[in-house]
Amino acid sequence: MTETPWWHPHRHADRRPLLLARNKVQAALRQWFADQDFLETDPACLQTSPGNEAHLHAFATDLIGHDGVAHRMYLHTSPEFTMKKILAAGEPRIFAFAHVWRNRENGNRHSAEFTMLEWYRADTPYDRLIEDAHAMLALAARACGADHLHYRGITCDPFTPVERISVAEAFQRYAGIDLLASCHADGSTDRAALAAECARVGFAIAEDDGWADILSKVLVDRVEPHLGHGRITVLDRYPTAEAALARPCADDPREAERFELYACGVELANAFGELTDPAEQRRRFEAEMDEKERIYGERYPLDEDFLAALELMPEASGIALGFDRLVMLATGAPRIDDILWSPIAQPRSPR
Repeated sequence: MTETPWWHPHRHADRRPLLLARNKVQAALRQWFADQDFLETDPACLQTSPGNEAHLHAFATDLIGHDGVAHRMYLHTSPEFTMKKILAAGEPRIFAFAHVWRNRENGNRHSAEFTMLEWYRADTPYDRLIEDAHAMLALAARACGADHLHYRGITCDPFTPVERISVAEAFQRYAGIDLLASCHADGSTDRAALAAECARVGFAIAEDDGWADILSKVLVDRVEPHLGHGRITVLDRYPTAEAALARPCADDPREAERFELYACGVELANAFGELTDPAEQRRRFEAEMDEKERIYGERYPLDEDFLAALELMPEASGIALGFDRLVMLATGAPRIDDILWSPIAQPRSPR
């Protein structure tokens, strides 16, 4: 049976309370940013590079000028590159509710187009972002008249202190694996060492799994199911090999200033103590694009303006939070489509 479209009056009547709650959450968060003296920005969605992570997939289009020449452009997967250029321009506290696009993503917690709430603080340790995110989860619950966040039978109290645990500690606790034994100070990794740890604890991997593939499988299967139950979990200090755009930790170069935040077993946010070394960032991007080409047969260009802006960007911390997921948990909605004003209709198969 075909599902009633979202624009049908009967279905809209059922969804309307959730959509009004969404608006209340957004208004509450905007007020919080105003009280914290943040400036709201409006990043352009059409970019020369959509982002340079191996497993993120973008939507491409052509920009055609008066000369009729087509130039390949992309819908951004995050407003990060643009917002860091604004930091380089001199704005110290910025945020944006940005529509972003990610291809090959669809499901109860994913939409190909969604809203990312992203904010940055110049000259501020990344630990402060934990306080920010904690406050926002509590604000979202209050705006919806809820005392807990909910998702498919799992609850999380956003008003209690957060649990903060490193990735290495979580691997040891939930999988019995010594993750840092496979990480080197220069950021390189030892696939054989991590595979041996998996064999020791009876965790099956494929022969062609690389170090990053193994880490991801253990994280999804053994670690993530335990996070954000009862209280918010901050999964902190990712291995430097998984740093993305984060700088290494000062006390251990094997780990980076990166955390992800979980509630009800759902990942809500990803944060960095931002890397400002353009040469190192270029090296990471190129390595990611090499991996993307190896797996998917494609690569995305680098944003040269972004790399140039890093030379002017101050020390900063930044975080991206899935706004739609937050609303979903604050309202107890079972699917992300329930709290989107206009869910993307799936293409119909030809008859």
